[in-house]
Amino acid sequence: MTRVLVLYYSSYGHIETMADAIAEGVRAGGAEALVKRVPETAPAEVAAAAHFKTEQAAPICTVDELPDYDAIIFGVPTRYGRLPSQMAAFLDQTGPLWARGALNGKLGSAFVSTATQHGGQETTLFSLITNMLHLGMVVTGLPYSFSGQMRLDEVTGTSPYGATTIAGSKGERQPSANELDGARHQGELVARLAAKLAA
Repeated sequence: MTRVLVLYYSSYGHIETMADAIAEGVRAGGAEALVKRVPETAPAEVAAAAHFKTEQAAPICTVDELPDYDAIIFGVPTRYGRLPSQMAAFLDQTGPLWARGALNGKLGSAFVSTATQHGGQETTLFSLITNMLHLGMVVTGLPYSFSGQMRLDEVTGTSPYGATTIAGSKGERQPSANELDGARHQGELVARLAAKLAA
């Protein structure tokens, strides 16, 4: 069975929720979905003062296990239109994998959250995509087969480059039904494409 890793970092739970929806889609696409997260690097007192959601069900991932998967779907909140330091620190440890081409030809995809509609959703997606391309991965986004990204009747995330959600400036907004549907669609697409690549 095709194995898909949904690897995320989430400060306040928005990306954690999106990761679970992505995993639902992966399973609907006939693959095994494993949801894991990268380690928190903020000092405990800083995380507590900022009210980070430090208790999350997903286990911590290690860099060495990345080659064990047929596809990896990365999820992060934005930090000024780029990766948060937690995911960047994790990816910075993949040099040995890059050197031996351990992820060459594996499928990669991305999903993100921002506080506002124009808070860097696409630049953050491309921050992840750039890393995947350097690692030799084959990248897919969220095609317009998910028509929900063309909605004009509500404020919504989603992008052809990957599923997204809008969290609000105080984290008060949770992923909408449309955004979660986009995440599921992307997860299912990744599962089906990964199976074809692995065949």
